Amino acid sequence: MKVAFFDLDGTLLDGDTDVMWSHVLTSKGVFSAEAADEFQRAYSSGQHDAAGFVARFLAPIRDCGLDKCTEWREETLRQHVIPHLSQKIIHELNSHRALGHELVLATATNEFLVAPIAAHLAIGEVLASPAERVAGDYTGLIGGAPCFKEEKLRRARAWVEERGHSWSSTETWFYSDSQHDLPLLSAVTHPIAVSPDDELAAHALREAWPVVSIHSGEPTSTLDKPEHSSTSDSSSDDSPR
Repeated sequence: MKVAFFDLDGTLLDGDTDVMWSHVLTSKGVFSAEAADEFQRAYSSGQHDAAGFVARFLAPIRDCGLDKCTEWREETLRQHVIPHLSQKIIHELNSHRALGHELVLATATNEFLVAPIAAHLAIGEVLASPAERVAGDYTGLIGGAPCFKEEKLRRARAWVEERGHSWSSTETWFYSDSQHDLPLLSAVTHPIAVSPDDELAAHALREAWPVVSIHSGEPTSTLDKPEHSSTSDSSSDDSPR
């Protein structure tokens, strides 16, 4: 099996879904402008509690109702997310799709916000921070550990193993912009840094990982390069890079 994992914020999306959501909520009077700015500063600095973030961005479902939040989510998707999707990384995604690779969206953003984005991109498999549901409806509460850092790696491995494959026998790719994704990037066959933050850029340079720009209009894919189209038969090492 061959699987391409894609991060969302800063990778497929030139921006952050939670920040875009917070701006819409601010326009509706749910969040204050100061709170939205603080969320963006905390995310940009990396000084944030992942579980707290997930809980905060789900809370409007509990406070304002699922129907209203679904309406606001559609506004976020239409006005903010879709216009800022990276055509370069979508080209990478479609290159994997054309080769018959499994596609998985792997993000720390909560599944309520992620679901329609994955549907828009025709990605059927999603690893996202869980949101609690009762009788199929979102409650506005967090539903488990955020899909963040080591938890994202654990869930990616579990996803592969649930399909009857071992991680070491599966050829894997992961595209991400963030130092927080180093656990999964270091474990896949083909790590690709996308407009990386400073720590990830330094790590990618040391490890000679490919680096691509989220803003590039170049119509080629990293898959066009021989070193990133090899099969997993050449390596069965299950240890991190």
